Amino acid sequence: MGYELSVADLRDLATGAALLGTGGGGDPLIGRLLVEQAMADGCRVRVIAPDELDDDQLVISSAMMGAPTVVLEKIPNGYEAVQSLQRLESHLGRTADAVIPMECGGLNSMVPLIVAARADVPVVDGDGMGRAFPELQMETFGVYGISASPLAITDEHGYSAIIDTDADNHRMEWFARGLTIRMGGSAHIAEYPMTGAEVKRTAIAGTLSLALLLGRTLREAKENHTDPFQALTDALVDTPYRYGRVLFGGKVVDVQRGIIDGFTAGRALIESFDRSQTMEIEFRNENMIARVDGRVVAIVPDLITLLDADTAMPITTDAVRYGLRVRVFGIATPDIMRTPAALDTFGPAAFGLTEPWQPLETIGR
Repeated sequence: MGYELSVADLRDLATGAALLGTGGGGDPLIGRLLVEQAMADGCRVRVIAPDELDDDQLVISSAMMGAPTVVLEKIPNGYEAVQSLQRLESHLGRTADAVIPMECGGLNSMVPLIVAARADVPVVDGDGMGRAFPELQMETFGVYGISASPLAITDEHGYSAIIDTDADNHRMEWFARGLTIRMGGSAHIAEYPMTGAEVKRTAIAGTLSLALLLGRTLREAKENHTDPFQALTDALVDTPYRYGRVLFGGKVVDVQRGIIDGFTAGRALIESFDRSQTMEIEFRNENMIARVDGRVVAIVPDLITLLDADTAMPITTDAVRYGLRVRVFGIATPDIMRTPAALDTFGPAAFGLTEPWQPLETIGR
């Protein structure tokens, strides 16, 4: 059953989305403020489940593309993604009946809400990544046969382009990445036009509601003075993700970070509180792999998130810095992201990692 988001919901949703963003997806604060502005202007955000879509309705995915670090300096005006939707609708000769998030993490949990509010269409409770990934072909939409093309891309000046590579989603990502770099390192896109039936078949359902649940769980744990990390573990049990746990705790002692090929890439080194062990996390927009003294304890597509050791608030890859006291929390991916086709698209090898994927439930045990 559909529901309408309130301004109060947005804070919990932003927190949960930052958690699911595994360090990437962009800063949700900026996106949340833009949604709040749309609501203040009288717009509504209506959320519907995938099974509420008619099979022949048109659904378009919406997102920000680029390096999260850039967004902190080149703040969106709030209309770029709407203009991309309108440009793609004009190209298709058809108006969208709903929008769906490309990913459920960080800023990109908020961008579709801005579009839904400004365009007065519902947003589908689901997405194509179940977390955040750095590249556009890394979506369950594409894994299960949907073409990302045609794609519309727009910058903050309103300049836009249409990219159409037929069914070649990798080439579409390559072209779009090049344009994004030339648009200043961040841009907004509309992509993966699909039917309601295709959404039901390929989307990871319920991820907006999941982000809302996880954000609320962290807030209520703080208000009730209970263990937020145990609360997160308990909250995940009855979701498609099922499993989560603290992987490590310590102080950040080194960070290497830069913008490489349009991505925020680097690594963070964390020393355990008793100084007996060290965890290294590699990231490319999102955290990809975590090793403790060289031993893998979590690896993509499972989720690896840094949380403040005291408040349990998520820390993005562009905000992690020397001296932070953190706990690293791992979350298992849902079944739709564990198939051979899915792992071929966004498993370890897709990021140049040589280590094989092992489920978070069993790895390191």
